[in-house]
Amino acid sequence: MTIPALQFSDDQATAYDAVAEMLRGAGIDLDDQLLTPPRGSDTSVMAVTGKAGSGKTLLLSQLYGALKEAGVEVVSGDYESRKRKDKRSLAILAPTNKAASVLRLRGVPATTIHRILYTPVYDPEYERIAEWLTGNGERPEIEGLTETALDRAAAFYATNSSIPGALAAAGLRGSDFITGWKRREEPLDIGFVDEASMLDDRQFEDLKEIFPTLLLFGDPAQLAPVNQSGAMVFDRLPAPRVLTLNRVFRQEADNPILDLAHALGDPDMGFEAFERMVEEAATRDERVVWGQRVEVDLMARSPVLVWRNATRIRLINAFRSVYGAPETALLEGEPLICDGLELPLKHRKKRLDLEARGLIKGAQVVYLGPGKRPGFSRLHVIGAEDPQVSAASIVKIEKPDEEEPFIPFAAHMGAVFLHGAAVTIHKAQGSQWDTVQVFAPDLWAAARMGRVEAGQPLWKRLAYVAITRAQDRLIWVVRNRLSKPTQALQVDDLKAVPAAPLSLTQPEDLQ
Repeated sequence: MTIPALQFSDDQATAYDAVAEMLRGAGIDLDDQLLTPPRGSDTSVMAVTGKAGSGKTLLLSQLYGALKEAGVEVVSGDYESRKRKDKRSLAILAPTNKAASVLRLRGVPATTIHRILYTPVYDPEYERIAEWLTGNGERPEIEGLTETALDRAAAFYATNSSIPGALAAAGLRGSDFITGWKRREEPLDIGFVDEASMLDDRQFEDLKEIFPTLLLFGDPAQLAPVNQSGAMVFDRLPAPRVLTLNRVFRQEADNPILDLAHALGDPDMGFEAFERMVEEAATRDERVVWGQRVEVDLMARSPVLVWRNATRIRLINAFRSVYGAPETALLEGEPLICDGLELPLKHRKKRLDLEARGLIKGAQVVYLGPGKRPGFSRLHVIGAEDPQVSAASIVKIEKPDEEEPFIPFAAHMGAVFLHGAAVTIHKAQGSQWDTVQVFAPDLWAAARMGRVEAGQPLWKRLAYVAITRAQDRLIWVVRNRLSKPTQALQVDDLKAVPAAPLSLTQPEDLQ
């Protein structure tokens, strides 16, 4: 049995062996660390599924380590050497910047699907630096760059393996060395896709065109993409191609958040019984909070998770109201969600540039202030590898009981944003936050409606996804109230460690 040094559970070991066998068919022998041409040209797809805490991410990281040890080149999306004809490649992907950043924090060099579909075109002069850093060329002499600057680039790359980061350390900006973006023409070898439950059919077909060997990691208990009738792409794979992890691992001390998530799998569990379980967990463990109000201080970085759109809009307007935000402008530190790009076809290059910088639909962004030109905004893209960007922006603030959103300011075209103080649970998939607030009255409404999705009560799927977004602390909000802020909105935390949990303050009705 092929098992790395780390001791796996039985189901992890079985999954590892099955994936290793698939990789042998792709010409990669993990046992002997031998790379050979692939045996066939057909696309091979396999999925590893399991609920939260079952060890999917651990298995992914161990497979990544074994492939890297075998000599497979890891493609990050920021630069690819032209001298790779005799190499085998691996890309580790996630549907969103936030999901990719969760993997990167665990030492796995993940990037977004979009960054693999579209590759950067480097200026030939600065490409020489990239070739040198990746070991494919001699140390270059670049006009305008000192030897000290090149030394800084080399030192950065030695610890971070990021070409854009290394060039930034040398004093260059992305616009200096990236001249544009193009859709990938050359296929890669192996693709790992985390949060595969979020993939829609079109993305799946795009990935199969690029990767002859594709491994999906997903949670079947999550919500399927909208307009796919509750089905996930791995549901259509034949049974032998779906590897299920059943054992749930725990932290050294039992994790009450995971306990609650897995309790939802009990078919006899009703909403009222589940809420009693949450309330009891809150009396035993500080990681679960029975919240009497929404904590407004948390909403700027960790949106309240809701089911109903009307609830989302009401919470957003309450958030702006308590911070005294004017209708005609945004405050620095207000959270936004990218809702797509409104650019004509003739601006295709600009679209690719913005999307490659992380401004894809669903991206979480913090407003840093107006840009230098009218209609432009300075933005921090949460989870992006190069998060600071200035972009023409169209910001929409939806109002309760009003059909059309209010637009405080807008460029003629550019990135479209909705407010991000509250988001639907569907849009929260793939993201994680230290502390998560779940608006329980919405889930109670879903339970009363009796809707079922893919054989499971909808409220249970919603609750499962919402709860498992929390890494350290879950606040189950049971009343339609909002706290007062303890301080003004901040932007100085974006490059710092997360703030400590904030204390509760005097409540104020949302109405």
